[in-house]
Amino acid sequence: MTVLTPTKDKGATGMVTEMTEVPPSQLADPELLDVVASGSGLNGRFLCDLLSGFLAHEQCGVHLYRTVADATGNPALKSRYHAFLAQTEQHVSILEELIARLGGDPYYVSPSARLVHSMNSHLLSGVVLSTGSADVLTREMAMLESVMLAETKDHADWSLLQSMVERMDEGDARTAVQEAVARVESEEDDHIQWARDTWKRMATMQLQSSLAMKVTEFTENAVATVKNIVTGG
Repeated sequence: MTVLTPTKDKGATGMVTEMTEVPPSQLADPELLDVVASGSGLNGRFLCDLLSGFLAHEQCGVHLYRTVADATGNPALKSRYHAFLAQTEQHVSILEELIARLGGDPYYVSPSARLVHSMNSHLLSGVVLSTGSADVLTREMAMLESVMLAETKDHADWSLLQSMVERMDEGDARTAVQEAVARVESEEDDHIQWARDTWKRMATMQLQSSLAMKVTEFTENAVATVKNIVTGG
């Protein structure tokens, strides 16, 4: 079963760091981390930490898309956010499967994953705090920018996995990574391209709008305007 927020109660394990304590029963075995992707020619322990961080970002992406899909007032944006939400949920499952195929534990939360969770929580809180504190287009821009930032890292993560395949020795580990990338990379390309293009069109529209337009008039037409931008109307 996919877990979006790994916790002790759900079986998460971790490593002790300077400011992190882990109960003995939840402590990850470093020797088991070392043998992940055995025979691939890669540093197993670093790969575990890397994939744990990637998984954490996808998990946070699910929370982000759920939030913006609920908060947006524009039907076109809502539809796209829901579509990306479904794909991101699938990406979580694919990463969990990949980690398991490589001999790792999807419930292992690396130090880098904890940092990723922390950074994403601030991104998500910005979306929540924008509700009721700004006009319609400003809120929509803030949510879209959050999506764009999140998808920029997503795209970088999967691009790194693709380039990693070229450095792996032939074998089951390389096949597992290659298959996971093949299932996800094109969707990540679509996500980041859409976020960038839509953000740019929305910003350009506002830059070119009349400075003399009253805020009330601007707000009254905002939802319709955003719809036209998103759908290309």
